[in-house]
Formats: sequence, C-alpha cells, structure tokens
Amino acid sequence: MQFCKRAWASAHTFAVLCGQRGQSREKIPPALIDVDDFVICPYEENEFLFRIRRLLKRKRSVARSISVDGENLRDPDLLVGESEAFLQVLAKVGFLAQSKAPVIISGETGSGKELLARAIHYQSARRGKPFIPMNCGALPDELFENELFGHLKGAYTNAATAENGLIAEAETGTLFLDEVDTLSPAAQIKLLRFLQSGEYRPLGSSRALLADVRVIAATNTDLYGCVERKLFREDLHYRLNVLSLTIPPLRDRGGDVLTLAGHFLAVYAKEHDRNTPRLSEGAIKKLANYSWPGNVRELESVMQRAIVLQASDVVVPDDLELPHANREIESQPELFRLRKSLAIGQFERNFLANLLTAHAGNISRAAKAAGKDRRSFQRLMTKHALNRKSFKKLTSATNQSS
Repeated sequence: MQFCKRAWASAHTFAVLCGQRGQSREKIPPALIDVDDFVICPYEENEFLFRIRRLLKRKRSVARSISVDGENLRDPDLLVGESEAFLQVLAKVGFLAQSKAPVIISGETGSGKELLARAIHYQSARRGKPFIPMNCGALPDELFENELFGHLKGAYTNAATAENGLIAEAETGTLFLDEVDTLSPAAQIKLLRFLQSGEYRPLGSSRALLADVRVIAATNTDLYGCVERKLFREDLHYRLNVLSLTIPPLRDRGGDVLTLAGHFLAVYAKEHDRNTPRLSEGAIKKLANYSWPGNVRELESVMQRAIVLQASDVVVPDDLELPHANREIESQPELFRLRKSLAIGQFERNFLANLLTAHAGNISRAAKAAGKDRRSFQRLMTKHALNRKSFKKLTSATNQSS
C-alpha cells in the first residue's frame, strides 16, 4: 500500500481503482481516496482503454503546463525555424492569439499543429489558463458526449460519481480538438450545437451550462474536400473555420531541416549530459535528401536516436536511421545553402555561449552585449538549448580553480 501511495504521488504516474458492482467511490478507503479514476468490474475493454488514454493525455497536459513561466516555456520560443514559409506562419500566430474566434490549423501529421495551437494559447489573454487537448481520432463515438460534456452521478450504469468533461476542464482556457475530421456525423452535430450556443449539458443533467472556452481545431486532411464529399458538415466547417492557419510540411521548409536537426541534437545532448555533436557533410546530405513524411516529429526522433547511440562528437550518415533517401540533391547551390545554414547555426550557438560565459549567465548583460533585447536573446538560447545556469556554474568553477 505504501508503495502505491508513493507511486501515484508522482506527476508521472496515475492510479485506477477497480471496484465491484454496487460499490461507489464514496466507499473507497481513505488511503485510496486520491486515485485518478474509478471503474466498476466487470468493465468493457474499450472503455477501460479509453480511460487509460484519457489519463495519459491529461497527465501530459499537466506536465506541459507546469513550466509555462519557467525556462522550458511551451510557447513560440520552441517553434524553431527560419525559412520564409515558416516565418509567415509565425507572423500569423500573434494575430490569431488576439482573437477569441475558433481557429482551424491544417498540416500533415507530425508537422507541429498542437505546438502551434499551444503557441496561440500562450500568447493570448488566456495564457495561464488550461489548455486541454482532445484527440478526436482516438475517441470511440459512443463516448464522445461523455468525454466532451461530462456526466452527473447516476447518469448511466457505471457513473458512480459525477465527472467533468473536457469543456469544463478547459473553462476560461482553450480546448484543442485534434483530428477533428475523424468525428462521426452524430458527434459533429453535438459539437456544432455547442459552438452555436456556447452551452452544453452534462449527461444526466436537465440544465444547460454556459462555457467560456476558445476552440482550436486541427486536421491533416483537406476539410473543404471532406465537405464536398459529404464527410464533414458544411455548417460545422463554417463555425470552426473563422480563422485558419496552414503549417507547411518539413520538406517545403528548406534549411529548417538542418536548423531543427541542430536544435534537437542540442536538446537531447543536454538531456543525456553529453557534448553536442556536429553533423558530418555526409549526414547533412542524407538529411537533405530525405523527404520527411513524418515531418518534424520524425526528425526529432531521428536526432534523439543519434544522441542515444552517440559514439563520437560527429554524427555520420550511419548514425541516421532513415528508410531511404528518396529525393536526391544534385544542385551544388542547394548543397551550399544547406552547409551555410549549418555553419551559421554553429557560429550562432558558439557566439551566444561565449557571451553567456563572459557575463556569468546574466541574460540581460549578454543580450545588451549582443545588441539584442532580452526576449530575442532568450529565444536564441532556447533554439540552441542553452541554459544560463550552466554558465553560472562554469564561471564559478573557473574562479575557484584560479
């Protein structure tokens, strides 16, 4: 019992208690009262798996929100990229953040739609309020209403206690509907009614509740095409598509492949307490030759793997596990551009590190010496995974040795 209590005290674990039919949550022993969920046995496998997925999602959401005001800020500071296509996207984020209207973010799988949604949220007046993600594609149709609207005690057979839905959890904040195109016709109608009225009714309740929630939806398909094929309601599309944002695939972002590769190498080298390796010319060409069907998420995974299996201070082609390089670069100007992008990134990181070392990790002084404002300097630090505390320790150690 003591082990269980210590385990679920962590933000990284959760506990689900299975009770017998007829048992209510109120009868749970005091030592177990802090469990995350309570189900009645026997239970349907699909419902149990759904509850597990929901808990995992909520734990991740809490973990991501903990550092909103810390050094690991989950806002546009982590939206890394310098290509014209990506900068145009970033330019729209601040504008969208000022509105309360719904937004649809379109982009291929792994391109960073949720990160953009978080960026909009954290730049808006709702910053510091809940950001609640909901994966529509992973939600069984029969559980949609319960998940979104919640339920009262006794609303259905296993409803031993009342439970808030995601709308209530997102109150005064943002509700992010990922893969919204996968919703069934019945679920689309329920979502439409909520968007039209701003009200919802928990299961088992006769009273409608007014919500203060901003909705951001995301899709990896052409919603206009879905409307034309009668797969997605036209009126729901109108309600969601008040504002829109399209994030380009990584293959269309030019030198961002190398910029992101360097960023992820720095991030995971720091995480594993290793020196940040450099990319060999062969590795650069291999990264550039690949079309990245999994986009930024795939690139991050490849760079993380390269750090974990790191054998030297240089990443060579064999360290990059890619299915195949299906886009050959024969243009010398393009190869030159890629090499130039990497060289600039390495120079930039060294320049920042030298300034932070010279000023003992004082960001304001380092930024002034660089001729930049503090905010811009911090963005560059985040891009290159530089932590001011490391430079404070480095300066202290140097002074002691001398």
